[in-house]
Amino acid sequence: MTGPMTTGWLDLSGGVSGDMLLGACLDAGVPVEVVRDAVDRLDLPEPITITPTPVLRSGIAATHAVVEVGESHHHRGLSDVLALLQRLDEPVRSRAGAVFELLARAEAQVHGVDVEQVHFHEVGALDSIADVVGVVTALHHLETTLGLSRLVAGPIALGGGRARTEHGSIPVPGPATLELLRAHGVPAHGGPLDLELATPTGVALVAAAADEHGPMPALAPEVVGTGAGTRDPEGHANVLRLVVGTEIGATGTSLSSLSALSALPLVASAGVQVEAAVVLEANVDDLDPRLWPGVLAALMAAGASDAWLTPIVMKKGRPAHTVSVLCPPAAADALARVVLTHTSTIGLRRRTLDKLVLDRSTEQVDVLGQAVRVKLAHLAGEVVNASVEHDDVVAAATALGLPEKTVLAQASRAVAERWPPARPADDD
Repeated sequence: MTGPMTTGWLDLSGGVSGDMLLGACLDAGVPVEVVRDAVDRLDLPEPITITPTPVLRSGIAATHAVVEVGESHHHRGLSDVLALLQRLDEPVRSRAGAVFELLARAEAQVHGVDVEQVHFHEVGALDSIADVVGVVTALHHLETTLGLSRLVAGPIALGGGRARTEHGSIPVPGPATLELLRAHGVPAHGGPLDLELATPTGVALVAAAADEHGPMPALAPEVVGTGAGTRDPEGHANVLRLVVGTEIGATGTSLSSLSALSALPLVASAGVQVEAAVVLEANVDDLDPRLWPGVLAALMAAGASDAWLTPIVMKKGRPAHTVSVLCPPAAADALARVVLTHTSTIGLRRRTLDKLVLDRSTEQVDVLGQAVRVKLAHLAGEVVNASVEHDDVVAAATALGLPEKTVLAQASRAVAERWPPARPADDD
């Protein structure tokens, strides 16, 4: 039998903010020292303290992540924040950077300015830096300790009414929050109170971290973390819940609901699932090649399942690239916008398809005392593929002071010993 996938679900029916997400992770068992160490590595001139505080919200016990910051005279833009994040290890560095880039692009869009001209509000604030780095670090800790490999987010309660800002009174949800929802296909709804229940930082974290959006999957809960917001409005539990457990049964939509291929023995007998997917493609011949890594990173941050480049030769012998994006249908519009705004193309192609998906699980192997995750793919109850998580190889190599190729070789050897390749069946 194959091991079921470890999945997390975010209940956002009470709203979302950076401190609520951080509180839920701490309540789920992430040691606060792990988060503090990451924030301390930024070496900020201003002091930041993070204190998990037990509270009650409408009778529900929760953890409020109290972030206290010193007085600051620094005005930070996106490039300043990204420079600070260089002091962190992967994958936290790139994941936190992706969140800040989502925030910066949303602020630039609603204020009608270039990204580097944005006068950051939440983005540059010290408490948001602590929230983003803290949440990304905590989720990575859950990946390495619990094997969390999939995060599903429920629809976000936004609240309503109006909120006071330095620009004056604005409607709720605010413009930046709405832009984040629109650009990244994040489902949300108004109410149930006339208060701001979802902050841009919280929405950006969800947009960057969630693999899917929807109701709680069929899973056996093992860990529940409840994070509290600062306010305690009467009659409303201002909390966010993180539920982590092992999924029960298959996760994808059955093939028979998508195509006539359901009679194939591969699907019928081996438990292979099929998911609807969209592929976006564009041929680009005039983009500075140094920009392509950033384009691919932006696509992954915006919800792509995968993104890649293929070298091609166009008419008149012009060298070019085809940029391809594989994504869930719900994310296609947001990702099309990323392609159109981050590259020089003036159009793209879009096609739908059925994606065969093997059952997957996450294990880990030990390399000289360092944990390295391994993603396993199963077919008919057997492991048919095992892939070492490269981010963990990089982290282990850094911690051990060894070349990455050495750590990768040892991890691959441990994988081969634990999950040896299946021998082909005898034809006789």
